[in-house]
Amino acid sequence: MSEDTSEQQASKAESSQRQPEKYGDDPNSAIDAQAAVIMQKGFLDDVIDGIKLGVIFIAFITLILAVVLGGSLPTLFPATQPVFDFVKSLPALYANLPEYVAAVKEGFPRSLEEAGWLAAVASEWFGEMLHRMPYKGCVLVFSWATYLWEAKLDIRQRDRLHEVRRPAAIAPFVSRQAYLEASAYGLDKSSLVLVKNAFMQAQTTAIIVYDMTPWMWTAVGDAMQTYLGLGEEYEITRSVAYFVVATLISTVLALPFDLYSTFVVEKKHGFNKQTGALFFSDLAKNLMLTFFLGGPILALFLWVIGKTGSQFYLYAWALLAAVQLLIIVIYPTFIQPMFNKFSPLPEGELRTAIEALASRLGFPLKKLYVVDGSKRSSHSNAYVFGFFKSKRIVVFDTLIEQCTTEEIVAIIGHELGHWKKNHVLRMLSAVQVQTFVVFFAFSHFIGEEAMYRSFGMETMPVLIGFMFFQYLYQPLDSLLTFASNVMSRKHEFEADAFSKKLGYGKELASSLIKLQIENKGNMNPDPLYSAYHYSHPPLVERLNAINDPEVAPKTE
Repeated sequence: MSEDTSEQQASKAESSQRQPEKYGDDPNSAIDAQAAVIMQKGFLDDVIDGIKLGVIFIAFITLILAVVLGGSLPTLFPATQPVFDFVKSLPALYANLPEYVAAVKEGFPRSLEEAGWLAAVASEWFGEMLHRMPYKGCVLVFSWATYLWEAKLDIRQRDRLHEVRRPAAIAPFVSRQAYLEASAYGLDKSSLVLVKNAFMQAQTTAIIVYDMTPWMWTAVGDAMQTYLGLGEEYEITRSVAYFVVATLISTVLALPFDLYSTFVVEKKHGFNKQTGALFFSDLAKNLMLTFFLGGPILALFLWVIGKTGSQFYLYAWALLAAVQLLIIVIYPTFIQPMFNKFSPLPEGELRTAIEALASRLGFPLKKLYVVDGSKRSSHSNAYVFGFFKSKRIVVFDTLIEQCTTEEIVAIIGHELGHWKKNHVLRMLSAVQVQTFVVFFAFSHFIGEEAMYRSFGMETMPVLIGFMFFQYLYQPLDSLLTFASNVMSRKHEFEADAFSKKLGYGKELASSLIKLQIENKGNMNPDPLYSAYHYSHPPLVERLNAINDPEVAPKTE
């Protein structure tokens, strides 16, 4: 009997060694109860399921009507005429496809003169198309197409968050409880995002359909005429006033969602540290900065556009580039200290290790700060900023609490990898290219009277024209944002590899796991959702890359 007991004890001890208590996955009633809550579909999930069934039902009925009614469908339902004509033209289009391809080959320019002629013809055709384009209809289609695509991605990710079984890839280092807590946090954020996005889309649709933009432009003009005696010739002043009013309205409409996010979702999951007074103090500061910086910058842009004629896009692009660089310089030095306290990192092991790493890499470290991020949230971060020979490193106090010295140094090594590989300069260059494309494209729409008339405008103010153009530009903007995220994820992999080559691979992996757990990051990302939205690769992908034997650390 004593022998059996000894064997059982030895077996238990061996099992304990195989499965450390820290990452244990033993049955637990509290954890099981949390898993049951996460699996349970709530009211919002029922609404989503109802919409899915409704779409399937409508598609099914439409198909039946198309089969039964055939050619008489457009007569009974005139709204289906464009779709009917398109479907009817498909067989002929397919049959004549070889002829179309041959015609394209035949018309392909074989000299610079032919290319110039073709470009002139295309430009003339494009100009004519702009005169006839149904702008309001196109904007509604673009807006809803973008919204539905992103809502579909949100729902795919939400379905992942309802899964209570940990993915095998994270099971070795993320406990069941940590995984469920992250999923619960993700579901609460998902609910808020779905409701907020639906509200914002309804708001955008109402603004477009009911011509609220020209109404507000007229109201601002009437107020200026009545109280200030300023007429329509003061377009820049009127534009700045419109900007202030529109910002206040959008802030008020977004306020309930911001309050819920901060004081319900973030507080529920242990992140929020703000008081109501601090929240509204931050809001007031942000509004003041928006008005006192944004107003003059907007006025300057409108003045430049008005003075530089058809080539305005070159000057506006150069001005915006200068403004962006100025903000990068003044934000950490003058603006951010309005919200957070920056103190020199105290002397000690951490400061010595960071300074040694900076010296080793030739990084021109001028100042090393710790910031009171815990004043508002328990989320953590570290970053590098500055130009030329005046560089600074900032470490959040929450990061110091959550990670060891070696792990923080590994994170700083990652940030210095961005500096060493000129990632910031690359991203700035990409932003400048995107900005130039935006202004150049806008130059083709700024004087298009049909666009303004389509949205109910009787005049053609530049600011309002740019707002309408942004609606049209939305699909391309989504594609460029996706491309920017792809570039950013590539940079993150490169910075991780840089930190590993410094000899911090193990510490970097450990810190990423800790930060993912502490910040309750998404542990089970949907591939499409993460590819479209994430500027940083998912945790498992980063760990796999860090553990790649082809990326060998330095031996010195």
